[in-house]
Amino acid sequence: MRRGNLFIVSGPSGAGKGTLVALLLSAVPDAWLSVSATTRAPRPGEVEGESYYFLDRDDFMAMAEAGELLEWAEYSGNCYGTPLASVKRAMGEGKQVILEIEVQGAFQVREKIPEAKLIFIEPPSLEELERRLRNRGTEDEETIRQRLQAARVELSSKEEYDIQLVNDNLSEALAQLTAYINGQAEETRG
Repeated sequence: MRRGNLFIVSGPSGAGKGTLVALLLSAVPDAWLSVSATTRAPRPGEVEGESYYFLDRDDFMAMAEAGELLEWAEYSGNCYGTPLASVKRAMGEGKQVILEIEVQGAFQVREKIPEAKLIFIEPPSLEELERRLRNRGTEDEETIRQRLQAARVELSSKEEYDIQLVNDNLSEALAQLTAYINGQAEETRG
């Protein structure tokens, strides 16, 4: 059995993090995706405990104040965070724990768990990122502008990550991500 490890996957909205992580879960049998807690309302089709843990603000803040969140942040008036107990449990079970979180949260995790491996997923260019965001058809012009602005800030932090992967070709990016996670897990086999 491999020893449990913690991997943080970050990158701009539209870089393909979610797609890569979903494919990674099939490619790495002992990979486990952490479920975040949030104060926002469930969207259609989201399932409690699978999509998110949906909490009211008081319960969320109580968890944060008690040190029960590995990281947390507030975006657009809603709080999002990673429950510490489930991450520690999965790592103790020898799983390769994956957190798909923002740059701010990644650095919070690194402070608490220095051995965590940070993986930055980036688009081939800002032009391609804009094309991907527009092709989604889910965001208005102002949201796209905000996401591109946020992407510039996030990209400025990529050198602080252990590895940067350009998601230009999905199968190549998945192969690189899988190889990195398996390589790190083999190094820590115990």
